[in-house]
Amino acid sequence: MTDLDLAIDRSSPVPLYHQLAAQLRAAVHDGRLPKGSFLENEIALAQQWHLSRPTVRRAIHDLVDAGLLVRRRGVGTQVVDDQVRRKFALSSLWDDLAADGIEPRTQVVALERVPADEEVADALHIALRTPVVHLVRVRSAGAQPLAIMHNWLTVEAAGSLTAEQLTHRGLYDLLRESGVRPHLAFQRHGAKAADRREAELLGMSKGDPLVTMHRVMQDVTGRRVEIARTVYHAEHYSVESTVVES
Repeated sequence: MTDLDLAIDRSSPVPLYHQLAAQLRAAVHDGRLPKGSFLENEIALAQQWHLSRPTVRRAIHDLVDAGLLVRRRGVGTQVVDDQVRRKFALSSLWDDLAADGIEPRTQVVALERVPADEEVADALHIALRTPVVHLVRVRSAGAQPLAIMHNWLTVEAAGSLTAEQLTHRGLYDLLRESGVRPHLAFQRHGAKAADRREAELLGMSKGDPLVTMHRVMQDVTGRRVEIARTVYHAEHYSVESTVVES
């Protein structure tokens, strides 16, 4: 295993095992702990990080429960998954990555005002060819390209959004700051094969699998203000939901 430079704050109210688990999770997501690599035994890790063995065991247990590590008898603890797991929620991918201790990065490919085509106009309940703001961004989890995000916003909702803002913050955070409060979304997921441009932007091969997401969002006033069409690198992304029997 590559030595990890971990920062454990013993004066923090956050439990040590939680700090350790968060940093190990981030190391898996940003590639410092690549898929297939092995962790040393708990005693060696405890000595390396100057932590107790129970603290290390608890942190590793949390990552095993999350599906990022697996314990193999006679072999050791192995990184088995480097996916970003996202729950169904009306949230920004930027915020979800940051909450998991992963550095979100954004490349703004386009920010332009365009006439709404038939699909956009119908989804936003506006007249055909009404001006809307079209965004195209590539979102990365650390150094790993993760998603290509297309968004269409009503001009009123977009306000004075800039590429600089979108490079450093999540879209929904910026919308809330400007007075637009996301409230409800109609969302569906699917799959497709990457075309040439998608493969180029995500660092994959043409034809590789992508997870797709289509979302129409309305604010607290009931206005439809955004459409999102996003494709995700299927090897590094999944969506989770909880199902409860009624």
